[in-house]
Amino acid sequence: MKQVLLVPELRELLEAGNVEPIRRFCTENHPATVAELISGLEAEEIWRVLHLMDVPHRAEIFSHFDLDQQAELASGENRRAMAKLLEEMEPDERVDLVQRLDETLQDELLPLVARAEREDIRKLLSYAEGTAGSVMTTDYAALGPDVKVSQALQQVRLQAPAKETIYYIYVVDDQRRLVGFVSLRDLIMANPTRTVGDVMDEDVISVTVDEDQEEVARQIEKYDLIAIPVVNGNNVLVGIVTHDDAMDILRQEQQEDVEKFMAITGRHEAREYVRTPAMAHFKNRVLWVILLAILGLVSGMIVENYEAVLAQFTILAVFMPMLADTGGNTGSQSATLIVRALAMREIRPRDVAGILFKEFRVAIMLAVVLAVLAFGRVILLGWDAAPEGFTLTRIGIAIAVALGLQVVSSTLVGAILPLVAAAFKRDPAVVASPALTTVVDITGLLIYFYTVSLILGL
Repeated sequence: MKQVLLVPELRELLEAGNVEPIRRFCTENHPATVAELISGLEAEEIWRVLHLMDVPHRAEIFSHFDLDQQAELASGENRRAMAKLLEEMEPDERVDLVQRLDETLQDELLPLVARAEREDIRKLLSYAEGTAGSVMTTDYAALGPDVKVSQALQQVRLQAPAKETIYYIYVVDDQRRLVGFVSLRDLIMANPTRTVGDVMDEDVISVTVDEDQEEVARQIEKYDLIAIPVVNGNNVLVGIVTHDDAMDILRQEQQEDVEKFMAITGRHEAREYVRTPAMAHFKNRVLWVILLAILGLVSGMIVENYEAVLAQFTILAVFMPMLADTGGNTGSQSATLIVRALAMREIRPRDVAGILFKEFRVAIMLAVVLAVLAFGRVILLGWDAAPEGFTLTRIGIAIAVALGLQVVSSTLVGAILPLVAAAFKRDPAVVASPALTTVVDITGLLIYFYTVSLILGL
């Protein structure tokens, strides 16, 4: 059974200088488990634990800390020791860390890193954030097309220890242009006397260095790939994006969509809530809250304008919360489905006619159900709500029609806003909610009071 130590036990062992149980704990458990358990220690204590390991094992554990903690640890460690650690980390992971460090620390660390790794870091840093180049790794296995299979297997054995994955081996020509790929399985099964070019698959799926990282992740997901090669404008192989990086990208994009969906600005990264200061949360939220609050005043002005109608028909006020909730709910449902479909590339803005027709049909069915519900509520429970000269049935019809129209308009607005945003190359999630709710509230009140006034002849 693997040994498990808790933070208090780790501290006691460190204070007592009894490091052998800690070393055994670190070597017997997965690096991710070790990182999770020792992340609760102070930075100095974490380094004392890490220095019990050799540098490669230390780098494995270190890479499983979140980026903010890595940056905090890097700033307090001996620069030469930290440089050695960077050399052992995966290329994409060390670049992520270097990007998080301040410029002064970067200038102190990078000259201490071995030349090959330093040049690799600078090359990867040159790619724009959010592109394939910024998330790729340069640790990939490559072979020439003229190499015999028997020789290729020997070369793969030599390359394997330093590569992130060798299940796919990429075939490049003398100018390192990507010409195909071969799986390790196919290479093992091939006749040793044949060449790599004979057994390779020329139908290789690749992405360019400036392609959006989310699209790269979608390609990996779509074709069920372990990794996807990244090429420059000349089709020269410059790196790969692996499936685990794709999972991180999709998780980050989902986090971003969720926060934008709720009008939260700023940096959107998973597992960052606890480490983000309260003031940063405030800054990320306050702008949209203020803007929507100002827009919300419009709703108050509409109600104020129809104050006389409300005074005469107090039953109208009873249905205002239902109106707001129903409009917000149906609009949000529609927007959520459209935003998801856009994100999954199931629809395009040019499909607007078909989308609106479908949403209209759904809205009509919802409107009928809710209108009947509202009419029944007026008839059954509104006994003395009808002023002189008006029947309860007429009031019920007015409210039911107004509510039905609100459902239809809210559903269509919920579908249109994300499509318009996507058409103008903006993030659809930003306009989906709560901006949508505010718009629906304003339009809903206008529809409600205008329809009721029209049907009742006010």
